Amino acid sequence: MKIRDYIIDKSKEINIDIIGFTDASPLMRIMDYLNYRFDDNRYTEFEEKDISRRIDPKLTMPDCKSIIVIALSYNVDFNETPEYKFKGSLSRSSWGIDYHIVMKNKLELLASEISKVKEFNYMNFADTGPLVDRELAHKAGIGYYGKNCSIINEEYGSFIFIGYMLTDLEIEEYDTPKESECGDCDLCLKACPTSALDNPFRLNPRRCVSYITQTKTEIEDDLKKKMGIKIFGCDTCQMVCPKNKNVKKSTNREFIPNITKGAMDLEELLTISNREFKGKYGHMSGSWRGKGVLKRNAKIALNNIKNKNNMDYINKLLKDK
Repeated sequence: MKIRDYIIDKSKEINIDIIGFTDASPLMRIMDYLNYRFDDNRYTEFEEKDISRRIDPKLTMPDCKSIIVIALSYNVDFNETPEYKFKGSLSRSSWGIDYHIVMKNKLELLASEISKVKEFNYMNFADTGPLVDRELAHKAGIGYYGKNCSIINEEYGSFIFIGYMLTDLEIEEYDTPKESECGDCDLCLKACPTSALDNPFRLNPRRCVSYITQTKTEIEDDLKKKMGIKIFGCDTCQMVCPKNKNVKKSTNREFIPNITKGAMDLEELLTISNREFKGKYGHMSGSWRGKGVLKRNAKIALNNIKNKNNMDYINKLLKDK
């Protein structure tokens, strides 16, 4: 059996939704855009500043020959609504168990299966490496770029997590990139609450609500108002995307929000101790920024939902905390 076919078969046994393969050549297609983002102050504190390391796999793993890219759908079938007096919404990416953990486990299981038939060297990354994972996913045929800069898979849509394995394997055949199928649709651009999508396929991350809810830097007043009740992440551009209609649902039960139900109690966030927070919410990806960031976002959300009926109570909450 070809090693590629073997890896694909094992990925299905491990419940990996999508898998693709690409070579280890530099991601030259996006170099000019990365330089533009850096020069225009559109980079964030979460990304590698050395652009060479962002595009060249061999600067991370010198003997890299092939890259295995996988994707997991987190579009779980869940419709419960928590009964909180004041609710803060979580993006679907932070509904269940931290995807970094789930993805890393899947990649390690896959590596273990490969090692049973082939001795090889590898390095696994789940949103933790310097390389641009979306570009690797595009190059490996996982999906095409949407105008909202998300990778869209024809079966699962864009609610997918991406991980990759750098290897010294010789893979018999690589996948090819897919062309965008967005056509004339611009619903995501129109729906973005902060106009962070200022052009098709172009995102200003410093205006993106998903980024704003994670950064520890000061948030501008006009952006605070546009956060609404979002306290971690933002799904707006994906929710309006037609390519996410009638797609396959995730069978990865790790992403079902059994604890949060997809939201958090804003009153609780103002009073919960660090120990209680870690015990109850430490499993979710949003917890990596700590309680402080979520508490700040909770205060912003409470200010955004003030009205004549609850203003006095919310003002008291904010004053006391």
